Amino acid sequence: MKYKLLGIGMLLLIIFFSFAATAMEEEEGVWRVHQHQSARGPQAGCDCDGGELCTHLPLVVIETGGKDIPGVPLTDEGEKPELFSVTDEGEDLLPVKVSIMDNEDQNHHPSDKADKISQALIRVRGNSSRYFDKLGYLVRFTDEKGEYQDIEVMGMDAHYEWALHGPFLDKSLIRNYMWYNIAGEMMDYAPNVRFCEVIIDGAYQGLYVMTETITRGQEGRLPISEPIDNTDETGYVLRLDRGSANPLKNIYNFTHYTYQMGSVFSVNIVYPRSGALTKALADAIEQDFSDFEKALYSFDYNTYDHGYQTWLDPDSFADYFIINEFTQNYDAGTLSTYLYKDIGGRYRMVIWDFNSACNNYREDIPVEGFRLQNALWMKMLMRDEDFNKLVVDRYRMWREDILSEEYLTAYIDETVAFLGPAIERNFSLWGYTFADYHPLQPESRNPLTYEQAVEQMKSFIRERGDWMDRYIDVVQQYGHPSAVKKYDH
Repeated sequence: MKYKLLGIGMLLLIIFFSFAATAMEEEEGVWRVHQHQSARGPQAGCDCDGGELCTHLPLVVIETGGKDIPGVPLTDEGEKPELFSVTDEGEDLLPVKVSIMDNEDQNHHPSDKADKISQALIRVRGNSSRYFDKLGYLVRFTDEKGEYQDIEVMGMDAHYEWALHGPFLDKSLIRNYMWYNIAGEMMDYAPNVRFCEVIIDGAYQGLYVMTETITRGQEGRLPISEPIDNTDETGYVLRLDRGSANPLKNIYNFTHYTYQMGSVFSVNIVYPRSGALTKALADAIEQDFSDFEKALYSFDYNTYDHGYQTWLDPDSFADYFIINEFTQNYDAGTLSTYLYKDIGGRYRMVIWDFNSACNNYREDIPVEGFRLQNALWMKMLMRDEDFNKLVVDRYRMWREDILSEEYLTAYIDETVAFLGPAIERNFSLWGYTFADYHPLQPESRNPLTYEQAVEQMKSFIRERGDWMDRYIDVVQQYGHPSAVKKYDH
């Protein structure tokens, strides 16, 4: 009898600890919401009369009062200096009214009562994408006094700043949505995203992706600290790109000083924002980041006490390499390259902009080969055998899971099915691009239908995955003693 009671007791203990472990995992983990898996899909039989737009997606209605949204290029792409339009008052941002219809239990129409209404400031955003016919927008919500106001949007955590990405070059419409969500499962953080449709001053604009910008937030965005009063301590976000128009945000870091990054690119401070960034904070961030780069580019780069490992999270940098190499997203490492660090923490990477990924660059990039081993910071990490082994091991782990061909192909199919009639509505406005907008070279690479655009991405995933499965071990050559002897002490 006592053995039976002992067995029952052990069983209860196992059940208890299983529940406790699950609870801890739920409490500590970050649940990634994939809109196409959790939201209401296309529904037949809406009770509207068909006289206006009817969509199962969230609907964003923007009213400008008949004014032009600033930020439109006034010069040709690539021309220097770049000039952009401003408001009649000479401002970079235009005050507008934003209404959002987002009721999970019904379809949405422009005439519906909005679930959220707010004043906001808006401008055209992007680099190359500013020159597309379908524009993207930066939106900052404000209160009646014009102060920034945090608002929860489409189930994403409250913040005042958002990006409305309008897929145009990406004729599949889903690259950013898909790869941000995949990266969000792999890494500590990737911007959350939701599909929506947009109307500006009564005119339908098509399918958009509401996107978190990369900055500090209360919950769902980057978990870093605000500046501490009367100190030079703060969590911060940096971006490697073309630099900021605000000189205070551009730092003169070690690789800038030593010309490692070249003359075109620059690192600038994204967070703290301009209103909170002082000269003392900027100097402290510049020094902190330079100290990291000095350790990375030193003869002790691969030692634990004095090298890069005390400064950065190796898993984060390895996963950044993997997802950008798998998709051949080769702006990464030079443009739109973000990393962040909290007080007393280590650097972590954040992905951004997959518009040209998966064989969607103007140039035809062979499916074979690696490139990011030559990118800034990465070229030193990959001189370390241990880091390269980490890349190989994590690639194989992810390839068995969310980077498998089966998972990614199903993800594409499910997302396309979720979008449903929104695809046709989008191309009722932008469908001319299949016949008239052929930026990819050679000409034969440009899809002529939506189905071809989707199949193109599937084919790329299949071919690139097959190649990386066979050759991922090649990255270990970059850290072989014969290749790095001049870097080692």
